[in-house]
Amino acid sequence: MPDEVKPNPTEAPTHDAQLAADSITAGEEETPKVDFEADYAAAQQFSVSEIDRTGEGAKAAEAATAPQQEISQQEEVTTEAKPTGNPDDYLEMAKDVGGTQTEAVTSASDDLVQKAFEKGQSKK
Repeated sequence: MPDEVKPNPTEAPTHDAQLAADSITAGEEETPKVDFEADYAAAQQFSVSEIDRTGEGAKAAEAATAPQQEISQQEEVTTEAKPTGNPDDYLEMAKDVGGTQTEAVTSASDDLVQKAFEKGQSKK
């Protein structure tokens, strides 16, 4: 069912649209009829190309997106950490991970903790 366009010259986005709206409202031009259902059906025909309606479309898409170089298969590698139970192993690891001489203190003695508590106490 065609719909009728009702132009409003004050809402026209361009000068040409405003002139066309003025001509239509003055009766100099006929109001265009718009059939949304027919336009939609026509758009559906153009949404899929002719090659895509056959098996050739899938082949062409596969050829266009195929990699140009050979892709190597990845190998799965498993890593297993063997437990030792030796504390010296952990000390060595801690030394590797630990900070440098320029970083903040990484260990706190009981005296250092006690001084921190005393400094944090409010004087009454």
